Amino acid sequence: MNSEFAFINFPRLKTERFTLRKAEEKDQHDIFELYSNESVIKYMPFTPFISVEDAINEMSWYQKIFKEQSGLRWMIEDSESKKVIGTCGFLNYEKMHNRIEIGYDLTPHFWGKGIMTEVVKCIMDFGFLTMKVNKIEAKVEPENEASIRLMYKLGFHKEGVLRQHEFEKGKYVDLAIFSKLKSEY
Repeated sequence: MNSEFAFINFPRLKTERFTLRKAEEKDQHDIFELYSNESVIKYMPFTPFISVEDAINEMSWYQKIFKEQSGLRWMIEDSESKKVIGTCGFLNYEKMHNRIEIGYDLTPHFWGKGIMTEVVKCIMDFGFLTMKVNKIEAKVEPENEASIRLMYKLGFHKEGVLRQHEFEKGKYVDLAIFSKLKSEY
């Protein structure tokens, strides 16, 4: 394993318009607002949040994956308003294979403004340059056209489709697998 990142201190990253940081208690209402929105969670494997307690549990999961060294989830904080408008991060870190999966979400008001391109590029930099991963993967439902456009825009390649790979919201869903290798970065 090549990883130089030790999972001791949660990294704080900056883009032109955003601060990417660890979840804090003050974020619970923004996270609740984000994940209680049907449009945001349409392609996610859970139902809309119904209470702030759901948001607190989600943020606990972010702490858990960091502690287990299996992932990192950054809050996307708007530099002007200081409001959390989405999240982005890594999960399913396979250290032995230097492979990690990326995921992201954003409040609908901010869709179509190039935010995820800016944020995902920054997080990919962290993955390839600091964590020294060889491969970043993304699993995207084939109907999620905006996410697929983002994958291609960022130079990811479609590897294939995992048919009926997950059971979500009462039905089986396919997941398209996209990846980018360090050699393509």
